[in-house]
Amino acid sequence: MALFGPRRQAPRLAPELDDVPLGRVLRGIAAARGPGPQDLAIAQMERLLRETGDDWDRRCHRVGVLAHAAPALARGWRERRPRDPDALALAAWSELATDPRGTLALCRVAADARPADPTPWVGALAALRLLGRPSSELSPVWQEIRARDPWHREAYLQILGYLSPEEQGSQTALRDFLDDAVAVMPWDAPTVCLPLTAAVRQYHRERSGGGVQALGVSRYWSQPHTARLLDQATAYWPQPGHLRHAAAVADLGTLAYALIRAGRGGDAGPVFSAASGLVTPWPWSYEGDPVECWTTYAGRV
Repeated sequence: MALFGPRRQAPRLAPELDDVPLGRVLRGIAAARGPGPQDLAIAQMERLLRETGDDWDRRCHRVGVLAHAAPALARGWRERRPRDPDALALAAWSELATDPRGTLALCRVAADARPADPTPWVGALAALRLLGRPSSELSPVWQEIRARDPWHREAYLQILGYLSPEEQGSQTALRDFLDDAVAVMPWDAPTVCLPLTAAVRQYHRERSGGGVQALGVSRYWSQPHTARLLDQATAYWPQPGHLRHAAAVADLGTLAYALIRAGRGGDAGPVFSAASGLVTPWPWSYEGDPVECWTTYAGRV
């Protein structure tokens, strides 16, 4: 099947995913050199976040991407507008990787500036995770997020990482968390990716662990529970309009990866097509260069 004909864009890393307005702002940021263009880029970021309104799922996606792409602009915007909720939220997220303690302080201010917004609380959750703080400190933050957005994708992914054996949890803790979430999760929630994301992470864990687990990893995706995950996702996710959250394309990429590793290339073809060549680093970077891996595997199906 020809996925990448003359009218289809070649595979590329796309932090904005299929968010076209966000992509335009990113291109403006990349071209901003000097005070005038930087002022314009800040104005573009401000307009984009204003237009996002109370779509909390998309707001968090946009804030996270912009914070990574333009930390200096985020700081400049906050200096100009120190009480602006959007400027505060973006500044808090821009400090996350380098100063999680500073992020915590800024998140408190941002949360006060717009009490209904879960985004600052999700930033605080991520900062506490980076700091390796005990669950007693994460729990009240988690409750604040759930009160504002019960199925916040990024918040659940942060907890998934926190409860992993590599961080503060264990396989049992992960399983209990997933079982509780899946039991009551709406079929179209932005968190629909959780079980498959956890399965891919476990697959990587077993491949990297050596010993008996590594020897048996070739059978990982044929086990009943993992095969069922792939069957269910393959049946619904690629259908137009089924996944509507901001990171739907990232979830399709994860599904395509899992199907390839499971030896189900025939099922992977429509998933690659639905993702339109928009590549995310994870999980493809586990195999090598993400775009090269995507291109290679998509070309085989």
